[in-house]
Amino acid sequence: MRKILIIVLLLTSSSTLWAQRPQREYDKDKLEAARVAFVTNRINLTPTQAEKFWPLYNQHMEERSGYMREMMSINRQAGESISDSQAEKLIEQRFQIQEKIMQSEKAFTKKITEVISPVQALQLSNVNRDFTRQLYRMQRDDRRSRHSN
Repeated sequence: MRKILIIVLLLTSSSTLWAQRPQREYDKDKLEAARVAFVTNRINLTPTQAEKFWPLYNQHMEERSGYMREMMSINRQAGESISDSQAEKLIEQRFQIQEKIMQSEKAFTKKITEVISPVQALQLSNVNRDFTRQLYRMQRDDRRSRHSN
């Protein structure tokens, strides 16, 4: 019953998320609620696990977002006219950020496997990717249905 409720919540939240909105505008709260429901259902988090898991997950994703912003900054600089020495520095900075991301992933995995099982932890990366794919699919389908009307 809980799984059915979560799936219904996810589908209604996600479908209204993209319906009749400009392409770039979305409701961050609804998106986050849909992500929580999707992940919780897919890796079968118990309420006790979820209570401990989500603060760790949110903290990790915040940290990861910071690293990704740094990486985007480097990528923007790489698109400009730069010298070979500047390019070498950017390459080194990119590797340093990638190492930080890897260390962060290792630390996060170690922390969450104290809360959830290793199998659940392993499933997590696929679940995040699946959620993103589902959002893209729903957005594409919504665009198609609007164009066909």
